[in-house]
Amino acid sequence: MSRPLVAVVALSLTAAGLAVPAASAASAVSATAAPQPSTCSAVQKTWTATATPHAAPESLLNAYSDTGRGWTGADSTYSVPLRGGRTAWVFSDTFLGPVNPDGSRPTTAPFLNNSFVVQKGDKLTTVTGGTPSNPTALVPPPSNGWYWFGAAQTSNAGRNLDVVALRFEKTGSGQWDWRWASNYLARFDSTSLKLKSLTPLPSGGGVQWSGWLQRDGGYTYVYGVEDLGAAKYQHVARVRGDDLTAKPWEYWTGSGWSPDESASVRTLQGVANEHSVTRWKDGYLLVTHDTNELFSKRVLGYFSCSPTGPWVNPVELYQTPETGGNIITYNSHEHPDLRRGTSLLVSYNVNSLVSDELYDDVSIYRPRFVSVTLEAAE
Repeated sequence: MSRPLVAVVALSLTAAGLAVPAASAASAVSATAAPQPSTCSAVQKTWTATATPHAAPESLLNAYSDTGRGWTGADSTYSVPLRGGRTAWVFSDTFLGPVNPDGSRPTTAPFLNNSFVVQKGDKLTTVTGGTPSNPTALVPPPSNGWYWFGAAQTSNAGRNLDVVALRFEKTGSGQWDWRWASNYLARFDSTSLKLKSLTPLPSGGGVQWSGWLQRDGGYTYVYGVEDLGAAKYQHVARVRGDDLTAKPWEYWTGSGWSPDESASVRTLQGVANEHSVTRWKDGYLLVTHDTNELFSKRVLGYFSCSPTGPWVNPVELYQTPETGGNIITYNSHEHPDLRRGTSLLVSYNVNSLVSDELYDDVSIYRPRFVSVTLEAAE
């Protein structure tokens, strides 16, 4: 196995640019677009943030990683509550054990492109494909490529665990010779966590529909990212119900909803490939790493009265202390099911631009968790 420079490093390369509508074809806009409130306290108030690092479950995951008995580090870090008091932690690029006594990992350590860690209380269990002696990714790699996991949710009254899977393909033999190809929905049995199906999702508009999934008002809102490398833009789609494969998708045009994916407009510049949109008071809160800056340490919150934006009044939630030198941080988002009152649980990923460092120090490539309390200024 070649040593990976974990490939999301390339997805974090960003620079400032102008927010303009994406190119789109003429299409019919839904006449039944629900009116959205023009004002709400979420955008009227001025919010301040107080952050406390090393929030749970950070220490639990670190201790589990140190044992070297399964998962020892990964990125993405979505969470989904499952039946039976379990939580599925959904990861993309993943290292498995063992871990050396000095806190390094052997260069022969298994490396997979997707995995789960299931938490029940203080017990953690690694879930992969393959066998214990020959573990493989949960969604096996296609020829000439791989799948990274994005946002996830349950469907069918909790019987399914649905994960957006992004298919990437190699374009040559070089380290950076690869590209995003298409979107899929990987459906797992939520009890056995066995893969049931892999279904294509809309992919024709150049948007990775994997940033976040949010249920609201009888719909699942799907937040995607138009990733141009030098700039990243949020897009919004929705599907009636909780099954992304059962109903036609609609795309936000800026004034209504269209069945035409090419009519989707940019709703915010500077989002990360992974971010979150959740209910906040009488509005909505967007949490993201700031990709308007190259290798930024800033975690931002934006507010809106609508799940489609406009996103206003950005507030800095946190600055990641690890950022600097070869170390980068990225893909901040909230875990709303683990929110405590006005305290958010926000995670972010840590990586190195020098892959050897991920082998020298197992602690680098682990998610970090921050408790963020938002208060309205008087």
